Amino acid sequence: MHYNLELDKAVEAIQQHHAQMVCIQLPDGLKPKAKEIVDALQEKTQAKVIIWAGSCFGACDLPLEVERLGVDLLIAWGHTEWEYTPLMK
Repeated sequence: MHYNLELDKAVEAIQQHHAQMVCIQLPDGLKPKAKEIVDALQEKTQAKVIIWAGSCFGACDLPLEVERLGVDLLIAWGHTEWEYTPLMK
């Protein structure tokens, strides 16, 4: 199966927000591709990219606790596009 994950949009968001630490959240069906996604994003940006390995039950299930890890950008793949919202600091 081939998916258009719009990695160019993710790269653009990382660069636009000057993100140094990025967390990606994937639905369970995409988790086997997580390393490929991380490698692609790190190859095209200077950011360190980590994977949220917890379950994902839809767009309302964001792992906001990643802020404690120093994450300054969370990219969640799902069904609906959302506007960028900065984490509270």
